[in-house]
Amino acid sequence: MNNIKLFRDKKIRSHWNEEEQQWYFSIVDVVEALTDSKDPTDYLKKIRKRDKALATYIGTNCPQVEMLTDTGKKRKTLAGNAKQLFRIIQSIPSHKAEPFKQWLAQVGYERLEEIENPELAQDRMKDLYEKKGYPKEWIDKRIRGIAIRQNLTDEWKKRGITEERDFAILTAEISKATFGMTPSEYKEFKGLTKKNQNLRDHMDDLELIFTMLGERVTTEISEKEEPDTFEKSKKIARRGGNVAGVARRETEKELGRKVSTPKNYLPDKDKPKLEND
Repeated sequence: MNNIKLFRDKKIRSHWNEEEQQWYFSIVDVVEALTDSKDPTDYLKKIRKRDKALATYIGTNCPQVEMLTDTGKKRKTLAGNAKQLFRIIQSIPSHKAEPFKQWLAQVGYERLEEIENPELAQDRMKDLYEKKGYPKEWIDKRIRGIAIRQNLTDEWKKRGITEERDFAILTAEISKATFGMTPSEYKEFKGLTKKNQNLRDHMDDLELIFTMLGERVTTEISEKEEPDTFEKSKKIARRGGNVAGVARRETEKELGRKVSTPKNYLPDKDKPKLEND
C-alpha cells in the first residue's frame, strides 16, 4: 500500500508494510515539511554530515522503500518508521517538531483502527472525496468500484498473477473491450497528463458503472473457469469487458449520446487548454 499523507498541506509519501504492520515515510518529505527547505535532499545531506551519529543511525536503520515520484515513476526512497523519524527529528531544529510527532502518532493509530474495522477506511475515504467536492452519489459508486476492483485483483492473484505489469495488461483488455480505449488512451482522452492522476477519479456515474460491470463480470467468469495461464486470464478479461461494452453501446443508442466523455474533475487551473481557447 502506497499513500500520500498530508501534514499541514505538505505531502508526505508513505508506505504501509503489511508484514511489520507499520507505516514508513519518505525522510526527504519529512525534512521538507519540517524545514520548508527548497532543497530538502541537500538539507538532509548537510545534517547527516554535521551529525555523524545521525548519519550512522540512518545508514543502519532506515531502508530504501519504493515510492512514487512527482512524475509518477517508482523510485527507491530513503524511509523511516515512526521510531526512526523521532530520532531524525531530534536533529532538525523546527517549531513543527512536536506537532509532527503528534501527527505521526495519529496516522499510526488510524491505520490500526482501519485494520480492526475496515469500514473506517471507507468512511475516511468518503470524507476525503467530499472535501474535494465530489457529490455523495458519485462517492458511493467510487467506493463500490474500489471494492469490486479489489475482488478482481484478489482473483487474479489466486490464478498466480501477481505482477503490476500483468495487472495493467489485463485491465487494459477490460477497458478496451468496454470503452474502446485502454486506460492510457482514456486518460489522454480526458486530458489527464500526469501519471499520478487516477483515471477513475475523473469518470462520471455511467463511466464508473460500466467500469464496475466489466470488472465484476471478469471476476465471475474467472472464478467459474479457474484459468491456469495468463493467456486464459487475458481472454477472460476481454470477455468480461465485452459484456460491459455491449451494454454501453445499447445504452448509447437509448440515450443518443456517448457514455465516454472528456469531462474531468481537474481544478480549472489544471484543465488542458482547448485549441480554440
